[in-house]
Amino acid sequence: MTEYGRGQGSEPWHPDDPLYGDGGWGGQQTQQGQQSPYGGQPQHYPQQPQTHQQYGDWGTGEQHGYGGQQYPQYDQQQQPQYDQQQQPQYDQNGWPTGSYPQDPYAADPTDPYAQQSGTYGGEQPDHYATPDAYPPPEPPGRRRADPEPQTDWDPGPDQGEHAFFAGGGDEDDAGDDEPGDRSGRGDRRGRGGKERKRRSGLACLVVVVVFGGGIAGVGYFGYQFYQDRFGSAPDFAGAGNGEQVTVTIPKGSGGYAIGQELKKAGVVKSVDAFVAAQSANPQGKSIQDGVYTLQKEMSAASAVELMLSPKSRDNLIIAEGKRNVAIYELIDKRLELDKGTTAKVAESKWKSLGLPDWAVNHGDVKDPLEGFLYPSSYAVAKDQKPEAVLKQMVARATEKYEELDFEGKAESLGLEGPWELVTVASLVQAEGKTHEDFRKMSEVIYNRLKATNTETNQKLQFDSTFNYLLGQSEIDISESEINSNPDPYNTYTNRGLPPGPIGNPGEEALQAALDPTGDGWMYFVATDGMHKTEFAKTIAEHEKLVEKFNASRGN
Repeated sequence: MTEYGRGQGSEPWHPDDPLYGDGGWGGQQTQQGQQSPYGGQPQHYPQQPQTHQQYGDWGTGEQHGYGGQQYPQYDQQQQPQYDQQQQPQYDQNGWPTGSYPQDPYAADPTDPYAQQSGTYGGEQPDHYATPDAYPPPEPPGRRRADPEPQTDWDPGPDQGEHAFFAGGGDEDDAGDDEPGDRSGRGDRRGRGGKERKRRSGLACLVVVVVFGGGIAGVGYFGYQFYQDRFGSAPDFAGAGNGEQVTVTIPKGSGGYAIGQELKKAGVVKSVDAFVAAQSANPQGKSIQDGVYTLQKEMSAASAVELMLSPKSRDNLIIAEGKRNVAIYELIDKRLELDKGTTAKVAESKWKSLGLPDWAVNHGDVKDPLEGFLYPSSYAVAKDQKPEAVLKQMVARATEKYEELDFEGKAESLGLEGPWELVTVASLVQAEGKTHEDFRKMSEVIYNRLKATNTETNQKLQFDSTFNYLLGQSEIDISESEINSNPDPYNTYTNRGLPPGPIGNPGEEALQAALDPTGDGWMYFVATDGMHKTEFAKTIAEHEKLVEKFNASRGN
């Protein structure tokens, strides 16, 4: 006979099968009058003790269980026997009568789960043959309280709570400890109340000191943080302590860079103070690079004010239009060198001073560095060498010519290259008396250089070139003197531009050489001999200007 959940088989039950159980899920009860918990009416019968069996003999060989699970059938000798005293008696109403041993864990007859194995009071077979590995749970009444989790950390007598904060320290605490206290408090507290009070007082003192120190530390660092972020920068007071110091400010230095140099020299107390003072001064941003004579321990505001004054400037100033020979003398004087020292360095080392490629290898040039000692302010200290100073100036000029794109614009102006453009600018600088004259003077040069010029036949006829040749600055030059000198720099006897620049043009002369006027100017005369230049387009207008000049001279 086979049913769902019951089958025939000859193989014995294996002890490792976890589905084995008495009355388990899907199993059929073998006792008379019992059914599967999934079919029929709930069965009521007293809880019977279960015993573990070692199954070597399977009796009848009939097996029961879900899915072919094997359950043994017992013969009469294997069935547990119960006497009458152990069997409950029932009256006509179904109530039990008589006396029988009380099972404190008997199942409630109305409990549908009471018929299943694994309830409290019954033992389960050890399906894995290791009873100690999975002991059956105990009934609630027999359960022991779970032990408190233990850790390796021993925080102290009260599991992490200091006696001071737990209200300990009183003499009454000594009698509260149980002898068997697992924390051992009774042994430690048995020393007496006075010692506990002393320890509590000491702990209080330590807490107060630490807490007070923490507040002081937080307050100090908080104040420092506030000062760093929001407070005034450290600064000296007054205009200095009387001790002078020379400070060199590099080219391109901004406020912070200047402040760093001043702080390093002991002039100001902090960089931030100087930056703030520079920003507060309306002219503060106009502080330039150079050498300044200041005092130590100046207030930042005083340092800014003095640096804006010409009195503090100790730079080497190169004026617009100055010739190289004059600049060499200025460098010698500044470096306290013998006269002529810098000129010799320029003559022997000019190739190593940084000239651009287009500025070399020009014939008949008297000084290859002419036009490349750019007019500006230079920080020159006494311990510098002439070569280093000359390199600064050449670098400044080269940078300016690149900035103005002399290489790209020379051809559009009818010139052979940037070298000629620098030469034109030097002539503009030398002949123009005022900045308003520069663009007109530039047009006169370009008009006279034109091949169509029949007025002067492409001769410039500038006194400035002849004066450069002779190393002088004269106005009255006789025609016989001029006409007798064939030097290439004599533009009265030679057509076109001189071999090279005749001075060092400044910013405005450079701009005028790039942007001449277009009014047709061909002539000019310094009618007052010094400061006033007038221009003419025709030879007739020019002659009138010459008469005006002669009248001013008393001729």
